[in-house]
Amino acid sequence: MALVKKPVTGMKDIMPDEMLIRDYVTSVIKETYRSFGFTPMETPCMESITNLSSKQGGENEKLIFKVLKRGEKLKLEEAKTEADLVDFGMRYDLTLPLSRYYANHANDLPNPFMALQIGNVWRADRPQRGRYRQFTQCDIDILGEPSNLAEIQLILATTTTLGKLGFENFEIRINERKILKAMASYSGFSEDAFDGIFITLDKMDKIGIDGVAEELKADGLDAASVDKYLALFNLVEKSENTAEGMIKLCDTLGEFLEGGVKENLTEIIKTVESCKSAKFEMVFDPTLVRGMGYYTGTIFEIAIPEFGGSCGGGGRYDKMIGNFTGNDVPACGFSIGFERIILLLMESGFKIPKQPKKVAYLVEKKYPADKLAEVIAKANAARAEGENVLIVRMNKNKKFQKEKLTNEGYDEIIEFFNS
Repeated sequence: MALVKKPVTGMKDIMPDEMLIRDYVTSVIKETYRSFGFTPMETPCMESITNLSSKQGGENEKLIFKVLKRGEKLKLEEAKTEADLVDFGMRYDLTLPLSRYYANHANDLPNPFMALQIGNVWRADRPQRGRYRQFTQCDIDILGEPSNLAEIQLILATTTTLGKLGFENFEIRINERKILKAMASYSGFSEDAFDGIFITLDKMDKIGIDGVAEELKADGLDAASVDKYLALFNLVEKSENTAEGMIKLCDTLGEFLEGGVKENLTEIIKTVESCKSAKFEMVFDPTLVRGMGYYTGTIFEIAIPEFGGSCGGGGRYDKMIGNFTGNDVPACGFSIGFERIILLLMESGFKIPKQPKKVAYLVEKKYPADKLAEVIAKANAARAEGENVLIVRMNKNKKFQKEKLTNEGYDEIIEFFNS
């Protein structure tokens, strides 16, 4: 039987031209985030299945790639439940592993801890444009900072990075989980219905407000409560701007909304707008849900018009570390949608700025060994000056070889003959 050449469904081989852009984008991300004080760190690609299945990851917990027990631990003939077969899983994001990492190493880390983590994650999702089963996430998180300074720094660092990559006129959509819950309570819904309501609300951009109304009523929710609920969104929509809409909504919710939420969001929006270096807008969006079950407060998302969907997001998750230690720690994070950013750059014909000069040395096949050492020494000297130098043997079809090298971005081709 012939071996399979194609990668498995939902994963992909990365060609050299894309890899160059990925490396460049990664370098910009790391350089920018480090300039804001974030510290690189890393966690393993696998986590305990107990951690991954702790009802914090929302729908992603249904998408875990689970790992069978190994050796003597795997007893197929005795297994009665999945727990008898599985002990590990591939991480579906970087936030839960970071929380475990912090719980394990808090005494050796600064406070607050500003973490930078870039790595692959895995989800058994349905592949589509910009969505894979293995993909890279780029996360920054601030652990131990309870104030809005965390949200402000995360948003500014992320948007500065996007600006350096040439993105502009995008939006940072922002909301608060406490507002979502207050809107549902104000409308007369019981708390046990909240999760289902938020799942439906999250479809607003796809099915519209009428579709949300129809689905909520079809789920058996009181029609008067549904109408009262959706009227709150119209209140924001009809405001002159989203900041004004946020204030009107918070004032309308009154005692149903926890104190300080309006002031906190106002401070975040105003501070970011006054300090930003990239061209984007802060937009309050009461329909923003974010699917992860671990969010406890502020949530935000990157909306880039060219993609037509989310290109990253994050929020506050103050309860997650406490699940490991029994003591809650303030935590907030932001993740860039790396694969979608790469997709947009590739589709736009992005060229990496300020690349080193690329030179190819074509060496005749019968070139003597003593002279070949001189060519290599010459290449080493050029590399020391910052050039990228490729040494290859000369093909019979030299014209085609040179055309191919030119297409690969080589600025100069030098030939070496035995004469």
